[in-house]
Amino acid sequence: MNHAITALNALLPLLYLATVAAYARAFFSASPVAKTAKTPLLIAALSVHLTYLLARTVFLGHPPITSLPEILSVIAFSISLAYFLLEYWTKVKGTGCFILGLPLLFQLASSLLIVNRTDVDPVLKSRLLGIHVSGALLGYAALAIAAVYGFLYLMLYHEIKSSRLGVVYERLPSLEVLERLSFISTATGFFFLTVAIAVGMAWLARAFPGHSYVDPKLIGTALIWLVYGAGLGLREAAGWYGKKFAVLSILGFALALLSMTVINLFFRGFHNFS
Repeated sequence: MNHAITALNALLPLLYLATVAAYARAFFSASPVAKTAKTPLLIAALSVHLTYLLARTVFLGHPPITSLPEILSVIAFSISLAYFLLEYWTKVKGTGCFILGLPLLFQLASSLLIVNRTDVDPVLKSRLLGIHVSGALLGYAALAIAAVYGFLYLMLYHEIKSSRLGVVYERLPSLEVLERLSFISTATGFFFLTVAIAVGMAWLARAFPGHSYVDPKLIGTALIWLVYGAGLGLREAAGWYGKKFAVLSILGFALALLSMTVINLFFRGFHNFS
């Protein structure tokens, strides 16, 4: 089975490369072949990736969250799945080349660095922990997509304001659609982050009896959750639409990245198992 897992690991970057190439060709040259092939290629990449992650879980005896290369692979899958669901729900298919390059880079790094291990900390074998981490990664993946759509919104907004109407103006969705995509992505990310926090609390009580909730990563995640919750509330209550919400999606994700980076570098807690 190790050979099968290794083969799937090698196949995944190639599938993502083909998918990104099809989306890019469809966007920049309007190739009919690429337009037809891009979504099936994404579905194929997701199917193989899900098979790979399940195989690692079953045959290595732990969720694929025990090392940085495994987490990079789960992030790649999460971003791809979040984008696919967004594309399916909204029928907007012209932005994939701006999103799917991220899974390609993450999976390439994972495939080059990953090692098949069965000797991991017993705490990391918890299925509940796997759900918690998967929910968090899906949440952050959706928030990353929201930030990209926010950036595309601002890019298109400034192109329209300056009257420089090129291929980006011709091929990107309208400002209204980009803002809606950013909102849907943000709401989806907020939902998954909520699930991750709830499941994480349940897992924490089982894994660490007598634990303290004063953990840097818990506090950081809660603050990020509050920022996005407040942003979604302001959108409805105070009319934070359009450019304001685009800026919020970018700054919110930048804050999430900064928060998690600082916490991982300078603080320790029960999230550290080394």
